[in-house]
Amino acid sequence: MQSLRFKAIDNLRVQPDAQAGGSAKITAIFGENVFTLKTAREFLSDEAYKSLSASVKSGKRIDRSMANQISSGIRQWAEAKGVTHYTHWFQPLTGTTAEKHDSFFTLKGDGTAIEEFDGAALIQQEPDASSFPSGGLRATFEARGYTAWDPSSPAFIIETGSGKTLCIPTIFVSYTGELLDYKGPLLKSLESLNKNAVEVANYFDKNVTRVTATLGWEQEYFVVDEAMFNARPDLVLSGRTVFGHSPAKGQQLEDHYFGSIPERVYAFMRDFETESYKLGIPLRTRHNEVAPAQFECAPIFEEVSIAVDHNSLLMDVMDRVARRHNLRVLMHEKPFAGINGSGKHNNWSMATDTGVNLLAPGKTPKTNLMFLTFFVNVIRAVDTYADLLRASIASAGNDHRLGANEAPPAIISVFVGKYLSEVLEAVEKRVTDKFDEQDEAILKLDLHKSIPELLLDNTDRNRTSPFAFTGNKFEFRAVGSSANCANAMTVLNAIMSETLAQFKKEVDALIEKGDKKEIAIMHVLQQYISESKKVLFEGDGYSDAWAQEAEKRGLPNVKTTPLALDAMVTKKAKALFESTGVYNHAELEARHEIELEKYIKKVQIEGRIMGELCTSHILPGAIKYQNILINNIKGLKDIGVDESAYANQKQILIKISEHINKVSDLVEQMIEARKKANNTEGTRAKAIAYCDDVKGKFFDDIRYHVDKLELLVDDASWYLPKYRELLFLR
Repeated sequence: MQSLRFKAIDNLRVQPDAQAGGSAKITAIFGENVFTLKTAREFLSDEAYKSLSASVKSGKRIDRSMANQISSGIRQWAEAKGVTHYTHWFQPLTGTTAEKHDSFFTLKGDGTAIEEFDGAALIQQEPDASSFPSGGLRATFEARGYTAWDPSSPAFIIETGSGKTLCIPTIFVSYTGELLDYKGPLLKSLESLNKNAVEVANYFDKNVTRVTATLGWEQEYFVVDEAMFNARPDLVLSGRTVFGHSPAKGQQLEDHYFGSIPERVYAFMRDFETESYKLGIPLRTRHNEVAPAQFECAPIFEEVSIAVDHNSLLMDVMDRVARRHNLRVLMHEKPFAGINGSGKHNNWSMATDTGVNLLAPGKTPKTNLMFLTFFVNVIRAVDTYADLLRASIASAGNDHRLGANEAPPAIISVFVGKYLSEVLEAVEKRVTDKFDEQDEAILKLDLHKSIPELLLDNTDRNRTSPFAFTGNKFEFRAVGSSANCANAMTVLNAIMSETLAQFKKEVDALIEKGDKKEIAIMHVLQQYISESKKVLFEGDGYSDAWAQEAEKRGLPNVKTTPLALDAMVTKKAKALFESTGVYNHAELEARHEIELEKYIKKVQIEGRIMGELCTSHILPGAIKYQNILINNIKGLKDIGVDESAYANQKQILIKISEHINKVSDLVEQMIEARKKANNTEGTRAKAIAYCDDVKGKFFDDIRYHVDKLELLVDDASWYLPKYRELLFLR
């Protein structure tokens, strides 16, 4: 019987012609499946529209009486588009999105059938809270949880095949009010950042009443043929290939990056872009990434909350559309060994309601001082809470990626470039105890001469930096490709909020002592620059020298998730999240527990699939070929052929036998190690056991011997699609 591998290869010859979807004009379809404020104007009364608009723009609570009017308008709009069901769409701590569909259809007391969607259904739903990760906040017998409408994110319609569903973006909370999702804490962090950023911005412009964090994510991903995917149980179950020898050609020729997009993938891109545009996702960029079969898409910047929703939605859309093209999208951070992994670069900034990007240099000395203030506070925040930022991007998948093949290292550092380094140095040296108004005026003018020269190409971009300034924003490059952006953004917003609050406190204290406002600001900035410069690094983040230098500077270098997550439950972290109102202690402890459990389960799955593949795929194929060699050698020996005639075959046979024995022994040892790890008490200790005693001791060793067998065993007896097929055949 032909193996799935060869059936998959044969299937490539009979692929249907690639059909690229998409409208000739994006503006003709953009947002057509979104209940925007423009759409709301058509379907709502003036009173209901004003209430919804005020909630979206300034976060004002919507009265329940208004909710009935809004829900009626949303239903009319949705039904006009052929929608029959609605769902509360939320982002639980599984890392995926969740939805429970209900019909508009209902029966009245007299048996009359009607279509109904009232304010209560819009505002609240009750999914089973015990079925989602809670970190001990909910017991299995306590089922009740609530999804609560988030008006800041517009309702939208998802098209699945011929069906259409109205989706209401929501947050997810337990019966007792604890947050059980990614979205709720993000909204709290945004509000905290807004409050403290406005107070600091008012030093420079009293007209600023709101500061909004903005995000432009870059989504990297791999695309493989669906039949090839299905023939790899490790891809199906864990999202990455646990085995696979590097092909003769990988990415060393550097001929894939920005190259011509393969026709079949191009058709898929056009199709998912069209679906995305309908949902209001402002995709702008698509291109080949560095690794073969790797690609990237990126949107225009949006407010953080909306951007997070759009990224989560996009990942769902990409997966669904890929299947239409008999393809599969791999979002795992490291699906293939030896080539680039995938990240999700988070380009973050802050904007005022007066139209100013707080991380963009201004046109006057005053606006440049405002830029410098927020810029230095970001550096200060990253330096103070580097361990928390590392924890925010920690995952089993990202552990494979960080520090390898163009991914930034686990050491959190900040790259600002030559010109801004000089600006920071000038402030540090020239702002002294004797700093007066004349010095302040001269320094402001001098800085004004330096800062406007900062153009995007004045300093080469450092690709190894996990947190880099790139002209008018910071790029958090260490975020993993499968992650929900909300986690990293929640932490970044919170640490920035707390740092700004401390900054204002210190500046105000100096003003009360009699310092002029600008001089007080300069003094605190000088202090922050001096105390935080250890986190600034311009060189090669991959080098051993940097690891040694980082250790001297006292920067954390935590390479594994279980240890990185420790930062979540320190006194410092608890104080931070309590002061910003993002998490209470119970919620923080629960999330720490959830992330540890998630890590354990993912390593556990990988270990199990490695054992299964070795037992049912690798060893049977290797033994089959081993027997062929044995029979051939025996036949040659039986007819009296000189030993020299089969010496090489014998040598190959010995090597195969050695690797077979090693694989078999190591798998058995790994199973025993897993059993021991499973019996380890305490989630943290169990996660460390899986990290060190299962993954650390066995994964690479087993892989080494399996990959050697791949080179020795007859191709026809190797049942798993090889890297050359997965990466280059489409």
